Amino acid sequence: MLNQSCACSAGRPGVWQVCWQMSLSLQPVLQGLWSHLQLNETHLLGFGVETEEQSAGWDQEETLCICICVHLHVGQGYDALSMMPKALDGQIVMEKTPRYFVTVDTPARVHAMSQDVKLIVVVRDPVTRAISDYTQIISKTPNIPSFETLAFKNRTTGQIDSLWSPLWIGLYAQHMERWLAWFPRNQIHLVSGERLISDPAGELGKVQDFLGLQRIVTDKHFYFNKTKGFPCLKKPEGSSKPHCLGKTKGRTHVSIDPEVIRKLRDFYKPHNQRFYQLAGQNFGWH
Repeated sequence: MLNQSCACSAGRPGVWQVCWQMSLSLQPVLQGLWSHLQLNETHLLGFGVETEEQSAGWDQEETLCICICVHLHVGQGYDALSMMPKALDGQIVMEKTPRYFVTVDTPARVHAMSQDVKLIVVVRDPVTRAISDYTQIISKTPNIPSFETLAFKNRTTGQIDSLWSPLWIGLYAQHMERWLAWFPRNQIHLVSGERLISDPAGELGKVQDFLGLQRIVTDKHFYFNKTKGFPCLKKPEGSSKPHCLGKTKGRTHVSIDPEVIRKLRDFYKPHNQRFYQLAGQNFGWH
């Protein structure tokens, strides 16, 4: 329902914006898909939602103010900064793209835009991430070869195809080194995808600390949905029900040969250890 008191920034040319109040799932946070994240130092903390250009936040009554900004006219060479929502007093605007972390040229381009930017990266066990990635791919293109076929250059010799996108993305150390060539470690905050599930308030508390914000989101905002296997947001006042993940989240992954999983874990082990060194923290991936 539209609510005129729930608003983000003023509209910009080429952008259609509509705001309403509703509950908001942790779906994008758990998937690392943060979009235009806005945080207020005293009463507002929000998460991006699945549509690419969106923002949201807790207001003082603990409802959510969601603003969807849709770019209607985006031509070549458009100024990305001019398309960002204008921050109100006490707000931080955050933009996301899932492939920023792994795209080779992105660190230099971000640095050219702002040397002081704060960066947040959500990571999870690269083997689990690859299987999840493949599960999503096969849901849209069911006739592709099996995971086991695509994961190896040569199944007989056990040579893994590290250039296959679902596996290459999980080479976090390689990607992290590119970012550290342009930004100091203290400007990069790493979020554990596993702990976002087991302790969402704790992980989001660290994000709030990293951004220099008061801790507003706490355990009281969540409950664990056993059916989905993920946390859900408790229903805010005035809402008929809580908001949980979409139907594609929490779904069963495709079944993978245990021997293939073992070989992938062996493959990732040195890469994970290097990533732990760069990160200064151990994520406990086996």
